[in-house]
Amino acid sequence: MSAFRPRLAATALVLVTAATCAAAQDAAPSAATLRARSLAATCAACHGTDGRAASGAAIPGLAGMPATYLVEQMKTFKSGARAGSVMPQLAKGYSDAQIEQLAAWFAKVPVK
Repeated sequence: MSAFRPRLAATALVLVTAATCAAAQDAAPSAATLRARSLAATCAACHGTDGRAASGAAIPGLAGMPATYLVEQMKTFKSGARAGSVMPQLAKGYSDAQIEQLAAWFAKVPVK
C-alpha cells in the first residue's frame, strides 16, 4: 500500500504538468499571429502603436478599419495608382500575402 502512494503522487504530478503545458500553449500566440504583429509594428512610427494614431494626426489610424479597405488601399499604393509621399514605396516592399495579414491584423484591433 505504501508503494502505491508515490506512484499516485507521481501520476498526479504528470497530469497537472501536462494540463499546465496545454493551457500555456493555448494562451501562446500562434506563429501567424506573431508574424502579423511584427508586420504591424512596422507601421507604428506613422500610424501609431497598434494602428491607433494620435488624436488630430494628419496620418490616419489603421485600427478597426475593414480589412478589404486596407488591402485595396495598400494595393493601390503598391501599384502606383494612389499617390503618397512614403506609402507607395513602402507598399512595394510587402507581398500580397503580407498586405492581407496586415489588413486582417488591423481590422481586429479595437479602436480606443
